[in-house]
Amino acid sequence: MNRTSLALSNLRAYAVLVVVAFHSSIAYLSSQPAAALPFDKPPFGWTVNPIVDADRWLGLDLFCASQFLYMMQLMFFLSGLFVWPSLQRKNWHAFLYDRFVRLGLPFALGVALLMPVAYYPVYRVTAVDPSWSAFWSHWIALPFWPSGPLWFLYCLFLLNVGAAALYWLAPRAVERVTRLVAKTDPIRCFAVLVIVSLLAYFAFTDLAEPWHWVEYGPFAIQPAFAPQYAIYFLGGLVVGAGGLERGLLGPDGTLARHWGAWLGAAVVSFLVWISATAMVVKGHALPGLSIVSGIGLALYAASTCFAASAIFLRFTTARRPLLDAVSENAYGIYLFHYVFVLWMQYLLLGVDLPAIFKAVIVFGCTIVLSWAATAAVCSVPFGARMIRGQRRSAPTVASSSAKSAS
Repeated sequence: MNRTSLALSNLRAYAVLVVVAFHSSIAYLSSQPAAALPFDKPPFGWTVNPIVDADRWLGLDLFCASQFLYMMQLMFFLSGLFVWPSLQRKNWHAFLYDRFVRLGLPFALGVALLMPVAYYPVYRVTAVDPSWSAFWSHWIALPFWPSGPLWFLYCLFLLNVGAAALYWLAPRAVERVTRLVAKTDPIRCFAVLVIVSLLAYFAFTDLAEPWHWVEYGPFAIQPAFAPQYAIYFLGGLVVGAGGLERGLLGPDGTLARHWGAWLGAAVVSFLVWISATAMVVKGHALPGLSIVSGIGLALYAASTCFAASAIFLRFTTARRPLLDAVSENAYGIYLFHYVFVLWMQYLLLGVDLPAIFKAVIVFGCTIVLSWAATAAVCSVPFGARMIRGQRRSAPTVASSSAKSAS
């Protein structure tokens, strides 16, 4: 594995850990509702705030806000990096079959089997009859089928289908864009990414509130953020098509050398976003506040993705055993983690501990249990094929990183 691939493998491990930490902290936000939300009544706010704990800490609000604004953009960007090389290696029909096995089947099985188990404790918090049979009757009566964080899998599958269509219909168009990006410095790439994502964000916030979810059956999406996710995936696809050791992600390139500047830009843009957003929430009528908030969001998402990439390219181009192990199991951890997050938060409801301690306990237990579940599933050949993209008899970090779906 080359130096860039090693750095990106480590970055993938970091991204999954951030997602787990984010979900582990949600129950303890000071902005949570005053009490647990009813399971059967619209707008079904428990899908956003599943477990509501009385122990809270404002610091976790700041942590979750700082992660939410960029973590899925980073996940989609990383997911797009290996798509074009995979298409060239397998051709589009074999690629789509692989993505169906890696994304489509885990989504279907996860939604059908894991999500009811994950949301069962959410029902029990407010239930008169906490039995499984009572829960199941309430569950199937819902006007949708909650998919939790597994929405990422079906969105990624659709984007991969689009990439295969692009490879089939217009491969030269991608090659032209790739050559252009290879000749462009990181600042110009950053500017293009910010402008395009900002235009998409403002276009769709006119149709839906930024935090609003639309659900149809098991398919959930945030209309305001979905275009950004597609843009970051496409950005990853274009960068990956040009070769990982060259251009933007070169380990000795301009991006990696100026990691400190990108980190500083991320801090400043977050302060812009949070200041403008806080004033909007408090009802200040200053003109243009929502525009400033949107600009801060777009700047923060892009600069943080660039900063994270630069830091890992600069400092983690050698093997890190722990990160290697997390990266190899990252997809499985993502697939299983929500079950353990919600159950751990539920079990800690009556425990008298500071919120930060609870969040750390949930995070640690979730990583261990999700890792164990991944190992158990991958002990079966088809499970190893579905989660790690390979036969159990030949596991390698390199191939799992290159074929990663998340």
